[in-house]
Amino acid sequence: MDDIQVAKKSADAMWANDDAAKALGIRIDVSRPGHAEATFEVRPDMVNGHHVCHGGFLFALADTAFAFACNTYNRVTFASGATIDFLRPAKLGDTIVASASEVHRGGRIGVYDVVCRNQHGEPIATFRGRSFATREPLFE
Repeated sequence: MDDIQVAKKSADAMWANDDAAKALGIRIDVSRPGHAEATFEVRPDMVNGHHVCHGGFLFALADTAFAFACNTYNRVTFASGATIDFLRPAKLGDTIVASASEVHRGGRIGVYDVVCRNQHGEPIATFRGRSFATREPLFE
């Protein structure tokens, strides 16, 4: 099995049990190791009192892209920390794509950057996640 097949099979194994992402209407695309995209549409139940997408939902989207990116090596990998910066509001009906890219992976530690953009390509938020890989495989 080549690296891309391992990445895709890892994503399939994670997706099978990711009820949170499914409940948020997130779609996942993993095309290669260390990278993932997560997409959702801003629904009425995601909008806050300022009529914009609640930051927690944007964090969840970015965190999901990060999780799928750092789990592309068939090792159960968890977040050890993350930060987010909100750049502009996401609005009701917007389609937001969170693109995660591996910055560093060494030993059991990884660093990943995620950029969330709306359907116009405008950056909505930037996220940096730090990961810790266990020795447990996602699939046999």
